[in-house]
Amino acid sequence: VQLVEFGGRFVQAGLSLRLSCAASESISSSAMGWFRQAPGKEREFVAVITWNGSSKSYADSVKSRFTISRDNAKNTVSLQMNSLKPEDTALYYCAARRSPYYSGNSQNWEYWGQGTKVTVSS
Repeated sequence: VQLVEFGGRFVQAGLSLRLSCAASESISSSAMGWFRQAPGKEREFVAVITWNGSSKSYADSVKSRFTISRDNAKNTVSLQMNSLKPEDTALYYCAARRSPYYSGNSQNWEYWGQGTKVTVSS
């Protein structure tokens, strides 16, 4: 599966941004997720969703601000980011698992996009 992320850009703090990820083939049986990596830091979990969208999980730092969603008919997954903060600045990666269920450990994800950069200015 090839994944391509869209939507990253420069934005001021407090505003919203929507990231999208398009898959090259069906993801209807795959868990999907978003991870991010800030400069000088390790990649971290942001949000994940099961194959059918019935269950989602968020990092504490983004809970209540970010929303993950998916459209299996279009092979896409999105991340709606509201009330952005400077600490949200990072390269955001879309990921897919062969399993229909998610994992918070990035090492358990088999497919990755190239990332889309989000910069939040204070």
